[in-house]
Amino acid sequence: MSDEDSANSTARSKRGGQRSVAEELELKLRISEIFYSLQGETSRVGLPTVFVRLTGCPLRCTYCDTTYAFSGGQNMSIAQILEEVARRHARYVTVTGGEPLAQANCLNLLCALCDAGYEVSLETGGALDVSGVDARVVKVLDIKTPASGEVEKNLWSNLAVMTARDEIKFVLCDEADYLWARQVLRERGLAGKCAVLFSPAPGPIFS
Repeated sequence: MSDEDSANSTARSKRGGQRSVAEELELKLRISEIFYSLQGETSRVGLPTVFVRLTGCPLRCTYCDTTYAFSGGQNMSIAQILEEVARRHARYVTVTGGEPLAQANCLNLLCALCDAGYEVSLETGGALDVSGVDARVVKVLDIKTPASGEVEKNLWSNLAVMTARDEIKFVLCDEADYLWARQVLRERGLAGKCAVLFSPAPGPIFS
């Protein structure tokens, strides 16, 4: 069994692998919005992308620009989500939040999108376990810095399941964040795992 087959077997187990395809498509998630735009972050910047934003997040980062996704939204089945994505005619799909993994059926949604032939990425805050994510999905994992206000929530065990096709992102609020991120990068050998992105938070960083 290949590493990818093994990872997908783990993913199926974590998302409830005994359901039929029809049953999985009827699973519901709380959706804040589905929209088409150009990717503005990660190595896919500039690519036409459909964004599926899930409602809810256990974190409260100081720089969050999607606080509207903390609550509200509407319940949609995976089948309905696939229909909405298909209407926008894009090859790339990003599942984001909020924190997508806060909803258990997110794992099923990711698998369904991959099965439908999309190139799928997941934007996650790094506080929840990513080991159940389908191996076909590109994981974009935040590592929260001190100025985010959520540095204690980093689930460091996630680094063990990051692969060369995944990406790690630090959102930097100030120079102290930059120095902290640089130290973490060196100490944990992140550059040898996958691409590492330093992204500035809105507003001045260095004065």
